[in-house]
Amino acid sequence: MAYKKSTSGTKPNFKIVINSPVVLTFSAICVLALVLDKVTARNSTALLFSVYRSGASMASPFTYLRFFGHVFGHLDISHLTGNLMMLLILGPMLEERYGGKILTVVIAVTALITGVASFILFPNQALMGASGVVFAFILLASFTSFKEREIPLTFILVAILYIGQQIYQGIFVDDNVSQFTHILGGITGSVLGYNLNKK
Repeated sequence: MAYKKSTSGTKPNFKIVINSPVVLTFSAICVLALVLDKVTARNSTALLFSVYRSGASMASPFTYLRFFGHVFGHLDISHLTGNLMMLLILGPMLEERYGGKILTVVIAVTALITGVASFILFPNQALMGASGVVFAFILLASFTSFKEREIPLTFILVAILYIGQQIYQGIFVDDNVSQFTHILGGITGSVLGYNLNKK
């Protein structure tokens, strides 16, 4: 008579899985951009990872790359970790709901809109960082319970709290943070969230 060895007492095997490829890839590029920033004494950031206007901006092909690349650049480790924490919290949920391709489009559209707007409206400032994408993710996440002809109360509250805070800080707080980018990122996430969930 043959007996099967019982496996009930064995410990389950756990493995690390790549649950959110787009968000993890985005985060890895942000880390790499900061490493390059330090290694090249900010030259890589000036070339690829920040938006600004210079005398020959429109003639340089790098200007158009920076419209997208600025979301990867960060000033320092504190700036980076602040953005990455929110991206890594919200991103996997959004990537599971909408898929990697759509989330990539959300990131690219947000980067382009905030990059071009900063280039046109703030010629004397350099814009960098993923905070516009973070705000797009925050407002996009608030649409997860959206139904046609209904506006989720959570979306209204998030919009008031986050966008209202940025308007207040933009008026009354003097710092190096681009509240305009946060607001524009939030608006972009709201519009995309409404249209994606409507479909």
